[in-house]
Amino acid sequence: MQPEIFVDILQEAMFMVMLLVSLVIVPSLVVGLIVSIFQAATSINEQTLSFLPRLLVTLAAIMYGGHWGIGRMMEYTIDMFNRVSQVVG
Repeated sequence: MQPEIFVDILQEAMFMVMLLVSLVIVPSLVVGLIVSIFQAATSINEQTLSFLPRLLVTLAAIMYGGHWGIGRMMEYTIDMFNRVSQVVG
C-alpha cells in the first residue's frame, strides 16, 4: 500500500465531484446572471423572477446531462472496484 495510490484515488474522486456538480451548477449560474442583469436593467425587483428560470434550467440540465453523469459515475465505481487489489495487496 503506497500513499501515491490513495492520493490518485482522492484526486480522481475530487475531480468526479467537481464534474458532476458543475453539470448542474454552471447552467443555473449562467441563467441567474442573465436574469439578474435583466432585473438590474429594467429595475424589476421580483424574487420569483430569478427563481423559476434557474429551477427550470437546473431540471433541464439534470434531465439532459443525467445520463452522462450516471455513466461517468458507473465508470468511476467500476474503476474503484478494479483497484481494490492495488489497495489491499
